[in-house]
Amino acid sequence: MSKTKITVLPNGSLKIEGQFDIVDKEGAMYNLQGREIISLCRCGKSQNKPFCDGSHKGHFEHEAKAFDLPPKKA
Repeated sequence: MSKTKITVLPNGSLKIEGQFDIVDKEGAMYNLQGREIISLCRCGKSQNKPFCDGSHKGHFEHEAKAFDLPPKKA
């Protein structure tokens, strides 16, 4: 099984690649129709939430740069 990769796109969505399931709060699975790459909305403007539909263009700014989180609390 390949490792799932999540890319935080600048000014855009979360791109998910690999093998994964997406479920709602009750645990019901979204039918991804065999897709191995999808994008999740992070701007809140998509009409197809939780999936990105491109509505963020020109309305969402976040320059995604990796950083280290603080250590986990014991």
